[in-house]
Amino acid sequence: MNDHRTLLEAAAQGDTETVRAALATGADPDPRDEHRRTPLLLAALHDHVPAAAELVRAGADPNAQDDRSDSPWLVTGVTGSVPMMRTLLPAGPDLKVTNRFGGISLIPASERGHVEYVRAVLRETDIDVDHVNRLGWTALLEAVILGDGGRAHQEIVELLITAGATHDLPDGDGVTPLEHAERRGFTEIAGLLRAVR
Repeated sequence: MNDHRTLLEAAAQGDTETVRAALATGADPDPRDEHRRTPLLLAALHDHVPAAAELVRAGADPNAQDDRSDSPWLVTGVTGSVPMMRTLLPAGPDLKVTNRFGGISLIPASERGHVEYVRAVLRETDIDVDHVNRLGWTALLEAVILGDGGRAHQEIVELLITAGATHDLPDGDGVTPLEHAERRGFTEIAGLLRAVR
């Protein structure tokens, strides 16, 4: 049991040597803490890429979800870490696993303005660009509704459109991304959405 605690703490702190040593002595790569977080989830949350790489090599599960429905793969969309995303890809993450809002990693990344992550995940995976979460929102809608209309969100809207996002897919109330952009005064984003027509 102590091995489990050591591995969880080492992963959370980015102590790669201790992670490697624990795994070398046969420690389970997927023990859970009191919130059902695994070492790989803790490493991903804190962006400890070398520690995560050791865990992936040991067969840690990139889809193991905690009591908030977060998984190592899902949190890469929250942190926007491209190195962590690439570290987890060889583990074969399930791109359809959803967070507590029913979203996939692309959605929080689009909302938070993580341009490089959105670019990389669209280019390097076959993630569903039109996935709709429980709020009735796609990545494109989140970028417009929860974004600030600035350069990062403009780039993300452009990336999503280029990747084939359905530009006029409305939210649960029937409001399209263009209508949201116009309501919020996001002239550049509205222009990008109009140009698709």
